[in-house]
Amino acid sequence: HQDRSSDGICPMNPSIMLDAVDIVKELGQGAGKVRALKGVSLELKAGELTLLMGPSGSGKTTLLSILGCILAPSAGSVTIAGERADGLDAEALAALRRRHIGFVFQSYNLFPTLNASENVRLALDVRGIKAAETIARAEAALREVGLGHRLKSYPRNMSGGEQQRVAVARALAGRPSVLLADEPTAALDSENGHAVMQLLSQIAKDQSRAVLAVTHDPRTHAYADRILKIEDGLIIGDERRAETRENITKIDVKKKKRKANG
Repeated sequence: HQDRSSDGICPMNPSIMLDAVDIVKELGQGAGKVRALKGVSLELKAGELTLLMGPSGSGKTTLLSILGCILAPSAGSVTIAGERADGLDAEALAALRRRHIGFVFQSYNLFPTLNASENVRLALDVRGIKAAETIARAEAALREVGLGHRLKSYPRNMSGGEQQRVAVARALAGRPSVLLADEPTAALDSENGHAVMQLLSQIAKDQSRAVLAVTHDPRTHAYADRILKIEDGLIIGDERRAETRENITKIDVKKKKRKANG
């Protein structure tokens, strides 16, 4: 972490989209109280895809909820795009979340009676964005994820991979500073899983946004710029992967060879 002033505030580096410092989270009451997070610190930089990996019960889902301004930490601070999240009431925390956070979940959470464009627009409606702008932004986001030809398609007529791409577009349409993905490949087969990770890797190249994915899927490793490992409420590993782009190229070559061989 960068040097901090006497009050613990870190002067925000423009490339750091999220800065979490000494995050502690206690769950439960009395004798049943559990310390799920025991002092976690991390930074998410723009232009990077970071994976957060750990076994069940390690604290990764709790940490994701705190970074996404869904839960408040028991102690510690979170700063997103220069705005402090700690100390905010529920309404202010929700407003911060709407301004800066995009979520992609394991289940696609699409409304079956709405088409792809309408599903994306719904996330913009709750932000109070005018109807004409929601149409343009929804279409742009769907084109960004390769679904420009599926604007009017309903979830029932789309593959699992396409539905997850709609979910990614819905998160992107809000123009988040930080995109958080919770097990984004868990419900997908190998081909669609690779396609979604390729997409997240491309999205992470945007220098105005950081991407963090919680996963236990080893297929995702090759796409990461960085891998964080969490266990028993503590970050126990932080690996940067300079060879990421080379790995992705190898994966693409292998997929093309498989298709060519039938």
